[in-house]
Amino acid sequence: MKIAIVASRSMNSQKSLSKLTKLYQNYIVNDKQADVIVALGGDGFMLSTLHQFIKSEIPVFGMRRGTVGFLMNRYSSDNLIERLEQSQITTLYPLRMLATTTHGHHYEALAINEVSLLRQTRQSSRIGISINGQDKITQLVGDGVMIATPGGSTAYNLSAHGPVLPLSADILALTPISPFRPRRWKGAIIPSNAHIKFSIQDCDKRPVSATADNFEVRDVDSVEVFEDRSISLRLLFDPEHRLEDRIINEQFII
Repeated sequence: MKIAIVASRSMNSQKSLSKLTKLYQNYIVNDKQADVIVALGGDGFMLSTLHQFIKSEIPVFGMRRGTVGFLMNRYSSDNLIERLEQSQITTLYPLRMLATTTHGHHYEALAINEVSLLRQTRQSSRIGISINGQDKITQLVGDGVMIATPGGSTAYNLSAHGPVLPLSADILALTPISPFRPRRWKGAIIPSNAHIKFSIQDCDKRPVSATADNFEVRDVDSVEVFEDRSISLRLLFDPEHRLEDRIINEQFII
């Protein structure tokens, strides 16, 4: 098995990179010589690794060297080949964001966790929401709104009181962020094949930014989001630490 090892800039990650490179031959990812990518760091580094090599379709096995490791396996330099051979694959599909700014510029980006729309100033945002061409909310007043994948439902979405989604459910979470009106709307669970469009109202007075994971577009006029099944992300986990089980367990943490 040909392994490519990548690491965050933290001291722990760099020390582990040096140790693993001495124990295992470190192959090149860009030339597609590697069968698997081993990522050393935290969840943030795992997301950046997935984005960096999203077109390679090489599976990624993360080992925790950072502060947060929801997407990571435990770190050990021993028996790495055996662990990789016994690991289980979890497939994730990203969201594709199409954003148009008030100046008429168009941007595209992929999100593994969520696409979020947030107010840029002290003024609350006013956003219209339509799904599959049908208006669902004429005006959502608040700090913003997001659409989260099952894999990202335990991140920002959960902090905003959105639902935790099972990986195998083929659904997305549409979650308001500090909503003021409609006051009783708590969000919605929608099919993963839905096409969502956000229309920004009073753009000049109430500017809104759109973020696909770590890619931000400011002063948006409209944003369209849909799941892109033409791209698959493959994560590897130890059998005793499956991502599906972790997502279920998140619902029972008090």
